Amino acid sequence: MSADGEPTRTPARSQVEMTQMVLPGQTNMHGTAFGGQILAWIDIAAAVAAERHACGPTVTAAFDEVQFVRGVRLGQVLVLRARVNWVGETSMEVGVRVTGEHRGTTFHATSAYTTFVAIDERGKPKPVPPLTLETDEDRRRWREGAARAEQRQARRKG
Repeated sequence: MSADGEPTRTPARSQVEMTQMVLPGQTNMHGTAFGGQILAWIDIAAAVAAERHACGPTVTAAFDEVQFVRGVRLGQVLVLRARVNWVGETSMEVGVRVTGEHRGTTFHATSAYTTFVAIDERGKPKPVPPLTLETDEDRRRWREGAARAEQRQARRKG
């Protein structure tokens, strides 16, 4: 608990794990999952992580550095892991890693960084709680997330 009685908001507290199976309507003529379908699942997992951290509604503001590392075929299972890496005043970066499973083996399928903004009941941005960093991994993700946030700001100012 924080000094004001609020639960401490750590990256682990926001973590989400979501599992999906690739079905026929989600594949192209080559039998691999549509990239847009994987992005939709990433958006859902990231939104849950962001809303856990914000303790309220959020909206997607950006997708950064989406990397489709390996194709995912019909019938394979995907495990999406999302967690808040960095927070600003009203925004949060959520990292998502997608791992595929096939016949007892796992593989890295996709990675993405997303940005979410917390909103109030009028749909206006509202402040998000600070992120409490507990581990060296948390601190590394924070530093890298802060650098990406600066890059996003620079692109917007353009």
